[in-house]
Amino acid sequence: MSAGAHGAGAGAVAIVGAGRMGRAHAAAWAALGVPVRWAVSPRTRPDLPGAPDARWARTLEEALADPELTIVSLCTPTPSHAALATQALEAGRHVLLEKPIALTVADAEALAAVASRSTGMLMVAHVVRFFPGYAALATRVAAGSVGRPRLVRASRVSAAPRWADWLADEERSGGMLVDFAIHDIDQANLLLGRPVAVTSVGAASVGAPGGAFGTAVATTIEYEDGGVAQLTSAADLPEGEPFRSELEVIGDRGTDRVAAAEGDPFVEQARYVLECIASGAAPDRAPVAAAVDALRVALAARESLRTGGRVEL
Repeated sequence: MSAGAHGAGAGAVAIVGAGRMGRAHAAAWAALGVPVRWAVSPRTRPDLPGAPDARWARTLEEALADPELTIVSLCTPTPSHAALATQALEAGRHVLLEKPIALTVADAEALAAVASRSTGMLMVAHVVRFFPGYAALATRVAAGSVGRPRLVRASRVSAAPRWADWLADEERSGGMLVDFAIHDIDQANLLLGRPVAVTSVGAASVGAPGGAFGTAVATTIEYEDGGVAQLTSAADLPEGEPFRSELEVIGDRGTDRVAAAEGDPFVEQARYVLECIASGAAPDRAPVAAAVDALRVALAARESLRTGGRVEL
């Protein structure tokens, strides 16, 4: 289907948030021909190159008053996720919510309950599920390429996130495990099933609290069916250090792997949202329950890092 065909009849989008993710979402909607009608930020007009004609609103409520608005892309700091997504869903809009779904499991579960009774759809933007290589790997493994998956090994490293000051505040971002390593946690859950226990150990930079972005962490997740995930995560490398990620699945009949990223996963993610809206289907490629589970494991990993013990789920 062409970009214009995708955009036709999709209504319009509000981008909520003025940062890096807001710009990525705006560019993705623009690539699919879906107009970004509103740019929402309380203090400054967002700089959205993909949406130069967007109207500026200081509150989501102002954008929701527009009857042509159908989709809300929420790209704000994590503490606001649950409240803003609830507001949009209760107004009957579809919501693409940046990960993590929330900062606490209680808020995540409450939001999932709101989504279950809303006429709007909620999808949490676990964008790694839409990287073509990662998606193809998951499809191959589900089809039996490695037999029964037994071990997932993943690595994710990058320079420190200097594009937003709030990320360095663990109370606002959840720290590196909740904001960054959660991508690999979500992949491990997708490939291995129900997690039952987590152990994390780390080497903190001087003065960095456990779980913050100044910590390199090794996490082991145990699964109900006997599988194990081993994840290594670091997001405190010097400026200019390239982002790198790898994922390997080892089963009883072989192995399969992928290294980082080709294609534009933000466009693929937005395209999938449109497909779900058009068909009325639930977003099974990135279900809300999976986002809640990923948060639960990430929080348990952070607790393990702090206490030095194994945390059961």
